[in-house]
Amino acid sequence: LRTMLLVALPVVFQPELRRGLEQIGRGSLFARSMFRPQGEATEKIVEELVTACFDMSSERTGALIVIERETGLEEYMEDAVRIDGLVSSELLENIFVSGSPLHDGAVIIRGDRVVVAASFLPSTQDPVTVELGSRHRAAIGITQVSDALAVVVSEETGTVSLAAGGRLIRGLDAKTLKDKLTETLDPQPASQIFNRGSQK
Repeated sequence: LRTMLLVALPVVFQPELRRGLEQIGRGSLFARSMFRPQGEATEKIVEELVTACFDMSSERTGALIVIERETGLEEYMEDAVRIDGLVSSELLENIFVSGSPLHDGAVIIRGDRVVVAASFLPSTQDPVTVELGSRHRAAIGITQVSDALAVVVSEETGTVSLAAGGRLIRGLDAKTLKDKLTETLDPQPASQIFNRGSQK
């Protein structure tokens, strides 16, 4: 029985163990949050993100935007294109414009900066997501291995979605997205972001 428990426990808690080991490997388990703008700075960043997402939604421009929180994402920046530009709707929309060499892959935001573009993220292996596109699977994947948030604009439908804690909310309007992005600054688990929303 003891042997069976030793085998079963790592299997049952595999996602949690994997996330913990990856955070330790990046030296980020006890890191401070890197997303620390306050007051008007926070409001400005969120406004720029929401504006960009819904401008791209109206044009059916696909996009994947990741907001780094406490878990470092350096591993996914190494082979990406360095940008290091202030977050703005114009910059984000130009990165993802159809035909741009940076269109594929994800943007990663740290603080008030767009650090990289064209970053390729781990795709979720969850079989229930098989009907989702590659951007949505990558958004879920990165939030399964970190505490990042990921915003997705669907190229096919223009639908705006938010992933956190390995879960996905689809079909957000601008106000809901704004509210949930603002909550990234709160010292709370990513799962609590879904308290006022449900998975669709």
